[in-house]
Amino acid sequence: MVCGQSGFLTGISRKEELPVAVRIDILPDRYTEVRHIARGGMGDVYRATDTALGRTVAVKVLAERYADSEDIKRRFKNEALAAARLSGAPYTVTIFDVGESEGQAFIVMEYLEGGSLEEQLQAGKPQTADVLRWLEQAAAALDAAHAAGVVHRDVKPGNLLLDGRSDVHVADFGVASAVGLDSLTMTGTVLGTAGYLSPEQAQGQRATPASDRYGLAVVAWQLLHGRRPFESDSPTAEAAAHVNAPIPSSSPELDGVFQRALAKDPGQRYPSASAFVSDLRRALEPPTQELGAPVARPRRSLRTPLLLFLALLLLGGGLAIAGVIAGGEAPRTRTVFQVTTKEGEPTTVELTVTQQPEPPPATPPASPPPASPPAASGRSGTRLTDEATALLGQRRWAEAETVARQAVAKLRGSGQLYEAYAEYDLGRALAEQGKCRGAVQHLNRSEQLQGHRSEIDDARSRCQ
Repeated sequence: MVCGQSGFLTGISRKEELPVAVRIDILPDRYTEVRHIARGGMGDVYRATDTALGRTVAVKVLAERYADSEDIKRRFKNEALAAARLSGAPYTVTIFDVGESEGQAFIVMEYLEGGSLEEQLQAGKPQTADVLRWLEQAAAALDAAHAAGVVHRDVKPGNLLLDGRSDVHVADFGVASAVGLDSLTMTGTVLGTAGYLSPEQAQGQRATPASDRYGLAVVAWQLLHGRRPFESDSPTAEAAAHVNAPIPSSSPELDGVFQRALAKDPGQRYPSASAFVSDLRRALEPPTQELGAPVARPRRSLRTPLLLFLALLLLGGGLAIAGVIAGGEAPRTRTVFQVTTKEGEPTTVELTVTQQPEPPPATPPASPPPASPPAASGRSGTRLTDEATALLGQRRWAEAETVARQAVAKLRGSGQLYEAYAEYDLGRALAEQGKCRGAVQHLNRSEQLQGHRSEIDDARSRCQ
């Protein structure tokens, strides 16, 4: 377990239990068998049993020294809500609860027993097949977060946790920059771990989805090579290298992929994390033809047996083909060949062959229509907003519009952050379908509630 510079923790694992004297009565009574497992810059992490739901959980508790700061507690809870918006997204650690006990804010989340990719690296270089699978899973989680307007800002092996099936889940969105939410850091403070910082973060600029994709590329480099691309004994020197040093060579196959993934200019990087990992897989697994393996050949047409027959016929008489082939698709086909004899006299050869027509290709079964969104009855506006966000991530614009309208109706006038999210989801769904008049209205409302965001500008730009 390693706690990062940026905040809470970088992993939750059963493999390490810290012999630290801490309070274990800080949590509500429903959490029993509480055991301290980690300590970070913002507080402590516990493993506990949730007796109400009968499951093991991990609980982050804000440090007691912040208990008197209502501003910090509010920010802490807001960051937890940002992470909770992603619950249910693929390969993302699930948030179960956000609350406060004895003046200390806490977040309850999924407990994963497989350790972290940092621990995997400490045990030795992993297999390439595992690396690609883990990267694909992390990429899916990050892309879903970015579609929901959440930027992680601290992508590193310690924040990529493994479950019992050795699948990766991205953790610690608690230090994320979420739509409409403030950060736990002060403006200008470098947030993140030096070895994985994007050049713009190292210079104190705001992190974007491109920053997360840069961090994932550093993780990929480390998993494949056993070290980071700009590894240094000094965190300061390593952060500076991200800004100024040329990207080192990896291998002829991978250099082009990493040159783009680790570009200094965020605009030159891959448009999504999944696109980066797809290129990485293609570079590592090029199509090959093994020696002695059968070579695939194009399917022969009905002309092929006729040509072979004619070749055999002409071989003994010294004939050369000088004409054309005419044929049909009927079962009995009359084919005429005009040839020239050795003495130069033209003659005609007629052949009649029986050829059964090929059966028509099987018609594939029609794809079932996309499932309609469930009815809104009994679901909160917050839940509906999360569902609309997930549909946007799947590019199911019409369904997202339907669910987002229900969310907006339930949240209208509440003044909650989720009302801003719902308005954004509806505005973007409309913009993607070219319904610009309504789209701009809802995007403007979202901006009124949460302030200016680049994601709102991007959605509005679809209507310009």
